[in-house]
Amino acid sequence: MSGKHVAIAGATGAVGQEMLNVLERRNFPVSKLTLLASGRSAGKTMVFRGETLTVKKMDRDSFKGVDIALFSAGGSVSREFARPVVDAGAVMVDNSSAFRMDPQVPLVVPEVNPREVKNHQGILANPNCSTIAMVVPLYPLAKAFGLKRVTATTYQAASGAGWAAMEELREETRAVLENRPYQRTIFPVQYAFNLFPHNSPLLENGYCEEEMKMVNETRKIMGDESLRVTATCVRVPVLRAHSETLNIEFPQDVSPQQAYDVLKTAPGLEIFEERQANRWATPADASGRDPVLVGRIRRDISQPNTLDLWLVSDQLLKGAALNAVQIAELL
Repeated sequence: MSGKHVAIAGATGAVGQEMLNVLERRNFPVSKLTLLASGRSAGKTMVFRGETLTVKKMDRDSFKGVDIALFSAGGSVSREFARPVVDAGAVMVDNSSAFRMDPQVPLVVPEVNPREVKNHQGILANPNCSTIAMVVPLYPLAKAFGLKRVTATTYQAASGAGWAAMEELREETRAVLENRPYQRTIFPVQYAFNLFPHNSPLLENGYCEEEMKMVNETRKIMGDESLRVTATCVRVPVLRAHSETLNIEFPQDVSPQQAYDVLKTAPGLEIFEERQANRWATPADASGRDPVLVGRIRRDISQPNTLDLWLVSDQLLKGAALNAVQIAELL
């Protein structure tokens, strides 16, 4: 593969910084790297392969000569710059929700639907972090045994809302421990030593936006619009890495061992557990690691043909930056 001119839009944010790290760690063939951000962050410096690079203010002319533009700057920014990126001949790999459900834009998890990359028209979408974590184990199980219904419950870390949210959790935790008042700006209620249903907008059907992302995106990625999916998303006071429980109903009986046998060889996964010690994956285990950690697979004793499993995934890596770079590798 020849070297590519890569741009990172939103380079100074939590995901943007991880994109930089993942490109270097995976030895992506970068011939030139352009770091872009808002005017507020322009002038900052970042290091890539030992070279200090200056972050530039993003404008409509920033993408001339760029091959791949990795975007993590929010949906409104992605919508604003999509046309300039495509007109410049670059391919946008977008981490926001702006284009995920656009029927003209492939929504890609490389372990699940890599062939969709070739159908792009200049834009490729990175799914929601919780959706990615779910479909990485769900797809090989569905491929092996079929799939009837999935119920997901998420336990989502502060990293899903960016560096500012992570810092708010740190600062509020200190304030609570020191019995000081704290003025939060990111979350609507106390986050330290607390949890709450996900604070994304509530929709008319009673689900929040984050929950419906998991429903709709999973159907699109799995190529099954009739798939029965429901989700409850919860924000928990963890700095980094999301956790999920999945209750999976199959059209046939599937034993826990059969599920383990499939997942042991599935890409992007690691079985992480010490059953005899009652030890399962935690966010601390997954933080900074690429694979989705899976374990605690057991029969649902309340109904037939159904298994429960536990998973943990680094939201900034497989849930965002790593998946985006893997899409770029497919390009």
